[in-house]
Amino acid sequence: MKRIFWYGAGALLLAGSAQAQSLAGEWQGVEAATGEALFWPAVLRVQAGRGADVLGVLYQEVGGQPAKSATFQMAGRRTAAGLQLDHVRLLDETQPTASGFWCQGAITFQYDAAQEKLTGRATYRPEGGCDTGTFTFYRVKLKSAATVSAGASSTLRVTGRDVRWYADAARQQPVATGNAYRTTLRKTTTFYLAQGYYPTSQSPVVAITVRVSGPAAPKPTAPKAPVLAPAPSPAQPDTVRPAPAPVLAPTPVVLPTVLFRAGTAELLPEARPALDRLAAELKARPAVRLRVAGHTDRVGEPEKNQALSEQRAAAVRDYLVQAGVAADRLSAVGYGDTRSRHPSPDARNRRVEVEAVP
Repeated sequence: MKRIFWYGAGALLLAGSAQAQSLAGEWQGVEAATGEALFWPAVLRVQAGRGADVLGVLYQEVGGQPAKSATFQMAGRRTAAGLQLDHVRLLDETQPTASGFWCQGAITFQYDAAQEKLTGRATYRPEGGCDTGTFTFYRVKLKSAATVSAGASSTLRVTGRDVRWYADAARQQPVATGNAYRTTLRKTTTFYLAQGYYPTSQSPVVAITVRVSGPAAPKPTAPKAPVLAPAPSPAQPDTVRPAPAPVLAPTPVVLPTVLFRAGTAELLPEARPALDRLAAELKARPAVRLRVAGHTDRVGEPEKNQALSEQRAAAVRDYLVQAGVAADRLSAVGYGDTRSRHPSPDARNRRVEVEAVP
């Protein structure tokens, strides 16, 4: 374990006794120094590689000094007991100093499926004060039914540590805290969940969508005594709620960041409102042609990133065609990880842009 300053490491997948379970996604937690009062809040992002290979990115901050951080590319393979993961290279470091450095080595993790928890022990190369460290990560995952009856009281249950529920991705509308939330849903609803367990600037917000089945029961209403209607107010111009700005523009416009399931070209339900609005604008302006461009973060193999960016752009184009936009007005292109807007890893790089073209 590093005794002088700061360091980092991580791990990814566990193979079960019968079948390997996917641990792809984002994990949030901490590394603690063995026998010392030092800690490093961390975020681990995981994706599958070829065969038994796994790829990942580990982000860590110095406890109490969040401006000091490091990002590592990680790689390893599944084993019968879990996974052995090694550092590949340092991707990024903020506020480096001559006396401070980050330890590198290998980590062995164990997976607790009931808690969606990763715990592990790091063994570092004996450089400077590096020796060992311990990791604890949690992942937010829906554990109750993904579909509930419309209008019926239901308890939604998730994993994670110190979970906060929000009605919006910007986390401006809190609705609950904890691993259980009792509610009544009348339509398919997406909640946005974050963990308060060692948060960092890279901590993920996880979208959980709960669908409803069957018609919602009407809300009971009590009879009301008749009242005199107030005199109508003079009509006023609608300046309180201005119309939203149009999506179409001659320069690239980024569609909502959360568009696809991790590592796939499958559109998420929360992508539909923006795409429906875009389709409506295109149908209202039949002379406009549109270019759809897909982008990825610089995580994983460039060839896979290129293919994924093309598939995601094509998925948006196909959605617009199904919404009634003529296919010959739409083109799709993928740029892979060649046009990142932010230092990797950053979810904002995993985007789709649209641009009106002549």
